[in-house]
Amino acid sequence: MGSPDGQNGLVATKGPMKGLHAGMGIAAKAMIVVFVVFTVLNVDFANGIYSAVRGWIEATLSWYYISAALILLFVCFYLMFSKFGAIRLGDDDSRPEFKNFSWFAMLFSAGVGIGILFFGVAEPIFYFDNSGGFGYPNNPHADTMGVTEMTMQRAVSAMRVTYFHWGFHGWAIYVMVGLCLAYFGFRKKLPLTMRSALYPVIGERIYGPIGHAVDLLAVFGTVFGVATSLGLGVTQMATGLNVLFGVDPGITTQIILIAVISVVATLSAVSGVGNGIRIISEWNIWLSIALLAFFLFAGPTKWLMGFFVTSLGDYLWNVIPMGFWTAGTEENTKWQGSWTIFYWGWWISWAPFVGMFIARISRGRTIREFMVGVLFVPTTIAFFWLCMFGGNAIFMELNAAGGTGTAGISDIVMAWNLPGALYGTIERLTDIGTLQWVASALATFLLATWFITSSDSGTLVITTMLSMGDDNPPIRFRIIWGMGEGVVAAALLLAGGLKALQTASIAAALPISVIMMLMTYGLLKSLHEDSAAVVDPDVDKAPDGTSLARELRA
Repeated sequence: MGSPDGQNGLVATKGPMKGLHAGMGIAAKAMIVVFVVFTVLNVDFANGIYSAVRGWIEATLSWYYISAALILLFVCFYLMFSKFGAIRLGDDDSRPEFKNFSWFAMLFSAGVGIGILFFGVAEPIFYFDNSGGFGYPNNPHADTMGVTEMTMQRAVSAMRVTYFHWGFHGWAIYVMVGLCLAYFGFRKKLPLTMRSALYPVIGERIYGPIGHAVDLLAVFGTVFGVATSLGLGVTQMATGLNVLFGVDPGITTQIILIAVISVVATLSAVSGVGNGIRIISEWNIWLSIALLAFFLFAGPTKWLMGFFVTSLGDYLWNVIPMGFWTAGTEENTKWQGSWTIFYWGWWISWAPFVGMFIARISRGRTIREFMVGVLFVPTTIAFFWLCMFGGNAIFMELNAAGGTGTAGISDIVMAWNLPGALYGTIERLTDIGTLQWVASALATFLLATWFITSSDSGTLVITTMLSMGDDNPPIRFRIIWGMGEGVVAAALLLAGGLKALQTASIAAALPISVIMMLMTYGLLKSLHEDSAAVVDPDVDKAPDGTSLARELRA
C-alpha cells in the first residue's frame, strides 16, 4: 500500500493556501461559484437542465440504484460476520477515541437527525393517505396488496415504506463509504479522502487528476447537500418561530436564521470534533429524548408501542423483497422515482460527507463494531422516532371525530406544507397551551442544533479533503468554508434556486455511486491481502489479539 509521502508534496507549505492542496482549493471554489452563478442567473433554465438529467436517471437507471443499494447492504452483512470483522480501523493496538454514547450521538446527528424531524410526520401520512393527488399513488406497496382504504393495515404499510427509506439500505451506503475511508486512512495510512479507497484499483494515480476529480465531486456533494438542506430547512424553523412568536416566516427571517446557524456552526467546526461537534451532538440526543417523551406520553402510549412493534416486524419481514421491487406501471414508476430512487440518490449524494465524518470519529474500532454500531443503532433510533411522530398523526386520522382522514394532518401534507405538518401534530396532541408552546419551541430548537451539527461536520469534511486528509485542517479554512456554506444557501434561497441545486445534487449521485462501487471492490481486495485477517499458525490469533481460528475454519 502507498505511503503518506505521496500527498505531502501536494499540500502547500507556505503562502495563502498553506495547509491545503492549492489546486484543489482553487478548483473547488471555482466549481461552486460557477454552479451558483449559473443557477442564480436563470433559475428556470438551470432547473430544467438539472430536472431533465435527474428525470432521465430515475426513468432509465432505477434498476441500477436499486441494485447498488442491495449490493452495499449485502456487503455490509458479509463483512460484519466474516473473518475480517476483528480487524481494527487503525493500528492493531489502537482503541476508540470517543465513548459509545458520544459516538452514537455524532453518528445520529450527522446522519439523519434533521431529516426525520422534517419528514417524521409528513412521510408516513403521505403513504397513509389514498387521494393520489400528485399523479401517482400515495403508496403502491399497499395498493398492490389491495389495501386501498385508510385502515390500520394501510397504516402499518405506511410505516414500513417510511422505515424502508430511512433504514438499512440507506445506512449501508453511509457505512460502506465510512468504512472504506477509515480503513484506508487509519489502517493503510493513506490520506483521509475519498480517493484513497481507490488505491487497490488505480494505485499511485490517486494523487493525480483522477484522485482530484473524485475528491472535488465529494466536495460538490457536501457543499450543496448542506447548503440546500440548510436553505430548505430554515423554512420549517421559520414556521416554528411563527407558531411561537408570530414572527413573519418570510425570506428575511430565513436569511437571518441561515446567518446565525452558519456562525454558530463555524465556531463549532473551529473548536474541533472533540469539543463543539461532540458536545452539541450529545445535547441533541438529550433534547431529542425529551421531545420523543412528549410524543409518546402525550399521545396514545399503549397504542403507539404496539404500533411500533407491529410496524417494525412488518418492515423486517418485508425489507428484502421491498429492496428488490422495481415498478412495472407508469404510475408506480413515477412514485418510485419520486420517492425511493430520490432517497437512494439523496443518501448517495450525502455519502462522501457523512461517510467521511463517521470515519473521522471511528478510529480504533473493529470492522464488526463499526458495522453493528453504524448500521443498527441509528436505524433503531430513527425507526422509533418516525413511529412516535408519524404514528401519532396516523392515530389522529384513524380516530378523527368526523371520520377517518378528517383530522387535518393529511390535508396539511397533501397541500405540501411539510414544515407545518410537525407543528399541526403538536397542536392536536394536547389542549394545554403551555405544553404546546414548549414542545413547539423544543422542536424548533432541535431543528437549529441539528442543522448546526450537519453544517459543522460538513465544514470539517470539506477542509479535510482539501488538505489531503489532515484531520485537523487549518482553522482559517474552516472559517472560510463554514461561512461559505451559509452564503451559498442564502444566495440560492434569495434567487429561488435551492430546489434546482437539490435536484443537481441528486443527479451528481450517479458518478458518486460508481465511485462507491469501485471503493467497495477496493476494500474487499485489500482486506483479503490484510495480514491481520490471517491466523498465525503458532498462536492462532490475529495481531490485535482476537482469536480468528473458529471464524476462519467455519
